[in-house]
Amino acid sequence: MANVGRRAFLGISLAGAAGAAVAAVKFLRPGTEADNSKKRLRGSSPPGSSRTGSSQAASGRRRTVSENQLAGDRHWAIRHLGNPRDIEGYAGKASVLPGESFPLYVSSSSSSFVVNAFRIGWYGGDGARRVWTSRPVRAGRQRQPAVSGTTNTVTAGWDAVTEVTADDWPPGAYLLRLDSAGGPQRYVPLTVRSPSTKGQVVIRNCVATWQAYNTWGGYDLYKGPDQAYASRSLAVSLDRPYDSDGAAMFLTYERNIVKLAEQMGLPLAYATSMDIAADPALLDGAAALISPGHDEYWSPAERASVTAARDAGMNIAFLGANAMFRRTRLEDRLIVCYKTSYARDPMYGVNDTLVTSDWREPPKPDPESTLIGTTYEGYPVDASYVVTAPESWVFAGTGVRAGASFPHLVGVEYDRVNPAYPVPRPIQVLSHSPLTCQGARSYGDSAYYTHSGGAGVFNSGTMRWVEAIYGDQPHGIGGATPAFVRRATMNVLRAFADGPAAARYPARDNLDAVREFAGDPVSPGNLQ
Repeated sequence: MANVGRRAFLGISLAGAAGAAVAAVKFLRPGTEADNSKKRLRGSSPPGSSRTGSSQAASGRRRTVSENQLAGDRHWAIRHLGNPRDIEGYAGKASVLPGESFPLYVSSSSSSFVVNAFRIGWYGGDGARRVWTSRPVRAGRQRQPAVSGTTNTVTAGWDAVTEVTADDWPPGAYLLRLDSAGGPQRYVPLTVRSPSTKGQVVIRNCVATWQAYNTWGGYDLYKGPDQAYASRSLAVSLDRPYDSDGAAMFLTYERNIVKLAEQMGLPLAYATSMDIAADPALLDGAAALISPGHDEYWSPAERASVTAARDAGMNIAFLGANAMFRRTRLEDRLIVCYKTSYARDPMYGVNDTLVTSDWREPPKPDPESTLIGTTYEGYPVDASYVVTAPESWVFAGTGVRAGASFPHLVGVEYDRVNPAYPVPRPIQVLSHSPLTCQGARSYGDSAYYTHSGGAGVFNSGTMRWVEAIYGDQPHGIGGATPAFVRRATMNVLRAFADGPAAARYPARDNLDAVREFAGDPVSPGNLQ
């Protein structure tokens, strides 16, 4: 599939409440109009809300439960998308702490718009709570994007229209809905990150992966306007809106796990992939980390931080496939990834540990399996999930037996335990699902391993796991599948929230019995 864009196979739903996300890390540039003269928008909290910032209870568990006892807003989803340029925007930061401010950049064909900020959660099944509404903000068309240099990097280059302060916004995953006076709407995602993760389950918002697939301005890390791989971006900027409704990847691959974890009342913390890269101590003392449905792009700093936390006993739940496949480099507001053109990377021959190839490829191969337990194998695929270790605690209460099958649950990308790469032991293969990908026969695997430092690591091995939790995504997933996935996920999250899982839930190694074959029948190196 060397000449076929991967995005076409990812199964991203653009209907209803679909969306992607905005990422950024920096303050306004000093001296800009927005920095010097734009007023901060504080607005007022909607009726029925409460101030939940510094007045939250000390316990993370009580914070989550009390927050989700507040009234939700079932009308949070976009109702009228309009045309692509009717209204669109991006935030000047990927994440903020409660009470911090961030610039907002918006272009619209209407003369004004209103911002509604929604925190994603359970909220009695409504799925979100409106925490803030702005006054009307003046708007207009902003300049056309620029494409720069040999990296084909698209930047919007807009002026900030206002600055928003996250007053009393508790940590969480947020969608800012831009409602234009003319009717069309778009999302701008934002993470309000947690000041501490100690003793908490950390939900990771995958900013780098969202941006890698963002085609706004005609380029992403897979193709250019001519749909050719050769004309792709080699570095993508956070200074631009997201395509589609503004939050498609978050809503497809992450929203359901946020909703479920909050429904369970777990002690939760929130951070972006970029926060983890920026602060090596961020995960100190965390009980667990959740990597959601599509978490492909990781920098060396992120990997080092997560690996160190695992070695210290932090559990990890990889609830997707294709995790940590690409090695990135963060440069200010750029995500750099040369992929198969790594020899063109300026770091090549200078500092090869920072060269942006796939993690298992030269010049410094370091296969992802050492952390996630499995390796990414291929796409596109649509196959049944077949249970091979029904006795595992992961499946407690599901009633499954060996050979139990759940149609369409394996896709559109998948992982496998592959002895050709380093495999942590003991490891228990939980599912071993026959499939055919690009004409090659293979298997998709879920797996669980335990580490000497005390951590347990679960990997679902399929990108559709999070999509299946509530049965509200496409792909023909229905019947008993959502209840099965939901119960297994709850088992993992409850166990992992209680701290190092290895002693209480040891992996029962069955790798030899499963007889996994070594090698790559579908070569990820050709998938671009």
